[in-house]
Amino acid sequence: MNATERRRRWWAAVNATEPRRRWWPRSVRAVAALAAASTTAVILAGIGWWVHHDVYHQSTQIAEDQAKEQLWSLCDKLEQGVIPDSITTVPYEVVATGRRTAVAYGGGMDDFAPGAHHVMPAPPKALRAELTTTVRLPANPDYDPHDKFSVAGGTNQVVTADIPADYLGKDKAAALGVAADANLRVYVVVLPHTAEAITKTTDLLLLRAGLVGLVLIAAAVYFAVRIALRPVEAIRVLTASVTASDPRERVTVPAAGHEITALATTINTTLQRLDNAAAQQRRFVADAAHELRSPLTTLLASLEIALAYPERTDWPAAATTAARQTRRLQSLAEDLLLLARLDTRTPTAGPETVDLTALASRLTEQYPLTERPLTLTCDSTAPAHAQGSPGEYERLLRNLIDNAARHAAHRIQITVRNQDAWVVLTVHDDGPGVPTEDAERIFERFVRLDDARSRDHGGTGLGLAIARDLAHRHRGTLTLTPRTLGACFRLRLPRAPAPAEK
Repeated sequence: MNATERRRRWWAAVNATEPRRRWWPRSVRAVAALAAASTTAVILAGIGWWVHHDVYHQSTQIAEDQAKEQLWSLCDKLEQGVIPDSITTVPYEVVATGRRTAVAYGGGMDDFAPGAHHVMPAPPKALRAELTTTVRLPANPDYDPHDKFSVAGGTNQVVTADIPADYLGKDKAAALGVAADANLRVYVVVLPHTAEAITKTTDLLLLRAGLVGLVLIAAAVYFAVRIALRPVEAIRVLTASVTASDPRERVTVPAAGHEITALATTINTTLQRLDNAAAQQRRFVADAAHELRSPLTTLLASLEIALAYPERTDWPAAATTAARQTRRLQSLAEDLLLLARLDTRTPTAGPETVDLTALASRLTEQYPLTERPLTLTCDSTAPAHAQGSPGEYERLLRNLIDNAARHAAHRIQITVRNQDAWVVLTVHDDGPGVPTEDAERIFERFVRLDDARSRDHGGTGLGLAIARDLAHRHRGTLTLTPRTLGACFRLRLPRAPAPAEK
C-alpha cells in the first residue's frame, strides 16, 4: 500500500467518524445536563423496578386477603345449610365427596358448562383448616382470552377450607344436597387481574413522572451550570484581553468564597507572576544591552583612534585595552549563556558526589591574588560531600570568592562544616559590608553596589545571581548573613553520604 492510498483511507476514516462526533455535546452545560439525566434515569429505573415488585406483591396480598374473607363467608353459609349465591365478584366452587357435580359455584365459574363435573378436585381424606395452593383450570370452548375476569384455561392461586361431616347435621347436609357423612371443600380463586391492573397503573404513573423528572432535572442542571459558569466566562474574556503590550488587566474576583473565587485569585496571581517575569525580562535585556555597550564602546573608540592616528598610537597599549575589553565581553557572554541555561532548567549530566572541602581547598591554593595583597584561607574539619555537578559547584564557589576579592580589605575566610543533614559553606571578607536593605537586592541580576568604582573592577553584576541560581539548582540556599565587619555569604546544601558509605 503506497502513501497516497494510506492517506485516502485515513481521510475516509476521519470523515466516517465525524458525523458521530457531532452528536456528542461539547459544552460543559450540555455534558453536565446529560450526565445528570443519565444518572437520574439509572436511579429512577432502579426505584421503578423496586416499586413495581413491591406494588405487585402488596396488591397480590390484598387480593389474597379478599379471597380469604370470601372463603370464610362461604364457610359460614355452608355450616348454616345455605347454598351461597352464585353472583359474586370472586370466583369460587364448593365440592364434596360422593357428589359428581359441584355443590355451589359462582363469580365466573359459570364459564364451564352446567351439569358437568366439578372443576376443582374433590377433598382428600386428610382435611385441612386452610390451604393456599395453585390449580390448573380446564379451558372452555366459549372461553374468551381477552376477558380479564375469566379464570378458565389458566393456572390460578386458590385458597381452600375444609368442612368435615361432623359439623353438618342430616338436615343441613340434605339442604346442601350432600350425604350426611360427606366432606366439603371450599375453593376461592385469587384473581390476579386486580394486582396486575394496579401494577400497570403504577408503572404508567412512574414512567410519566420519571420522564417529566428527567426533563426537569436536565433543564435545572443545564441552567444551574450555565449560571455557575458565568464568572468563568467573564474570567475567560478578561484573560483573553491580556496581551504582551498590556499585561496589567486582572479578572474580577467574585465575593462568594467558592471555587470560582479561588480560580480568579489563582489566575490573578499567575498574571501577576507573568507580568513580573516579563518586566524582569525587559529589565534583563536592557541591562544586558547596557553592559555590552560599555566594553564595545571602549573597544570601538580605542580602535577608531588608533586607526585615525596610526603614527601616534601606542599599539601595545591599544592591543592591551582591546584584549581587556574583549575578555570582558567574553565573560559577560558566558554569564548570559549560563543564566539562560539555568532559566530553562536544562538538565545536566548525572549527579556526582563532590567533596566541597577539597574543592574549597583547591580553589584557595589556585586562586590568583596579583592585583593587591589579600589573604585567602580555608577552614574545614572533615570532608563535606554533596550531590551535584563538580563544574557548577566550582563556578558557584569561584563567583563567591571573586565577589569577596573585589570588596575585601585584607583577608577572605572560607569555612566548611557538616551540620546534621546539611553542608554549610561560608565566604567571609573584611570589606565594607552590605547595607541591610540591600541584603536581597544584591542577588538580582546586573545589580552592583559599587557604581562609583571603575567598571573594569566592578564586575558584571551577574556573579551572585548565578551563584544563587546554582545553589537552588542543587536544592540548596545562598543567603547573606549579618556580620559586624564585612560580608558573609552562607551556602547551605543537602549532605550526601561519602562514596565509601554508599
